[in-house]
Formats: sequence, structure tokens, C-alpha cells
Amino acid sequence: MSGRFITLEGGEGVGKSTQIAALTAALAAHGVEVVATREPGGSAGAEVIRALLMEGSDDRWDARSEALLFAAARADHVARTIRPALARGAWVLCDRFVDSSRAYQGGGGGITDADILALHGFGSLGLLPDRTFLLTVSADEAARRLAVRDAGGGDRMGSKPADYQARLVARFNEMAASDPARWRIVDADAPAAAVTAAIFAELTEWLP
Repeated sequence: MSGRFITLEGGEGVGKSTQIAALTAALAAHGVEVVATREPGGSAGAEVIRALLMEGSDDRWDARSEALLFAAARADHVARTIRPALARGAWVLCDRFVDSSRAYQGGGGGITDADILALHGFGSLGLLPDRTFLLTVSADEAARRLAVRDAGGGDRMGSKPADYQARLVARFNEMAASDPARWRIVDADAPAAAVTAAIFAELTEWLP
């Protein structure tokens, strides 16, 4: 069976981690080898860079520095985790990938899409997912989930100001609209089980 590369994207508090766990179990029940991973991170080198990116104050890095660090982490992640898994026929489920850089450092930070994709072309040889799910939630629901999550300690990306968060949500929607063959938009205000079912339905065509 061919390997598949699936990514979940969206703003803060949309429930990507919850869905990655549920989808991993659902696919495993169908006999699929699943590698669940995340960005930044997913390999030893990338996890070291993750600490640099996610800790500290909001202004620790500017958008260009962030873009370079994310690209470096992603290059290691792709080379050491994602491509080897796909080569042996596993499905890779990734919590964020290059589209998050396009939204956060692009839509949020003002870096051009061309520059971000150029970094991705060099570092990760332009690898793109087979399918990307954009999880969307209302602003009120996102705020509620972030309050619960951040009670245990937030991170730099979740603490970005409201105008930044609005720009990245708009950018995610633009990307999804421009490439409907790859992207699927899922209403994540729904109960978690319903969200999992909606995502899984879009993957059944590839199951044995």
C-alpha cells in the first residue's frame, strides 16, 4: 500500500492534536501503519529547534528569523521522519506543515509566499501533503479552548496578538480556496467525534 501524507492545519485552539490522536487510532484499526508527528518538531534535530521557537517572549524572533528556523526544523523532519515513513508505505499524520509557515510568517508576519516556498523548496525539496484539512472554529470557541490550554502554560505562537491571529486565519482560508484538490475545510466547532468522522470520510478512497 502506498504511503500517504496528511496534514491538519488551522489557527490556535482548533483541535488538531485531538484529531491526530483519533485519526491515528481509526487508521490503525484498518491495518494502516501510522506515523503521527508535529511541526515544529518530529525529529531529534527539529525538536531542539522547536524549543527555540516556542519558548520565550512573543518578540524573541522576527518573522524572517522564524521562517528560517521553521524551514530548518522542517528539513530535518522531512529527511529523517516523513520521507522514510512514506517510502515504507506508512501514512504520516502531521500537526502543521509548510502551510502553517505560509500563514504565520506569511499572512501573520508579512513574509512573501514566494520566499517561504523557496525556503521549502531548498530545505525539504518542495514536499507537499496528499491532503490537507483546515480545521475552523468560531472566535469565541477558539478563545475558550485557548483559555483551557494555556492554563497549563501557553507558548509564543498562541500568545500572538488578535490582529495577527485574524491575518493568519484569513491566509489559511485563502490557501484552501486556491487549491481545492488538496485542501478540505472542516467545521471544528462540531463535537470531536463528528470532526473525526468528517475527516476520515475524506480518506476512505485510499484505504485498502
